[in-house]
Amino acid sequence: MSEKYRRVVMTVFGVLTAGFSVGMFNFSAFGMDPFQVLAHGISVHMPLGYGTFYSILNLLMLIVIFFVDRRKIGLGTFINIFLLGYVVQFSSWLFDSWMPEPSFGIKLLFLIIAIVIMCFGSSLYFTGDLGVSTYAVALILSEKKVARFQFCRIGSDFICTVCGYLFGATVGIGTLITAFFMGPVIAVFNRKVAIPLRYGRNREQ
Repeated sequence: MSEKYRRVVMTVFGVLTAGFSVGMFNFSAFGMDPFQVLAHGISVHMPLGYGTFYSILNLLMLIVIFFVDRRKIGLGTFINIFLLGYVVQFSSWLFDSWMPEPSFGIKLLFLIIAIVIMCFGSSLYFTGDLGVSTYAVALILSEKKVARFQFCRIGSDFICTVCGYLFGATVGIGTLITAFFMGPVIAVFNRKVAIPLRYGRNREQ
């Protein structure tokens, strides 16, 4: 299998995995990552399914990225836009239908699994490197020398979380964990899984 084909597979599987993880975050009711908090907060006030609304929101953000730094747009960007929202919508419905009244222990278990597989999916998507997701505000601001990346990311996450909460989305421990601890876990998956998958096991780390 060629590297290019592996990158496409990694990108699609990464988006699918991340989408299911967001559905698990929803099911746990412990909160989700900051951008999903914003998207879910707004979506409940819209007469659209979440998948459709998410695609529209990301298309609007894509327009901004096009004029600011179009080089970051690629196949992965469009896979993320048109696939992730519908996977989230389906997985949220699936888990709610499967267990309409979950116990606290089940919710906690789903939260833990969601964090792990979101980091795994994000690692595959990022390493596939076929274009950024539209939530690349922090990356673009840092490259424009507004501030260091970590500060731009904290700022954008904070704004998304506050706005989503004001719109009625759930903010909880899951939001805090994804905001502060995803980076190190993604780095582990990059080193152990994603980079070897893309380049082969013999690549030097």
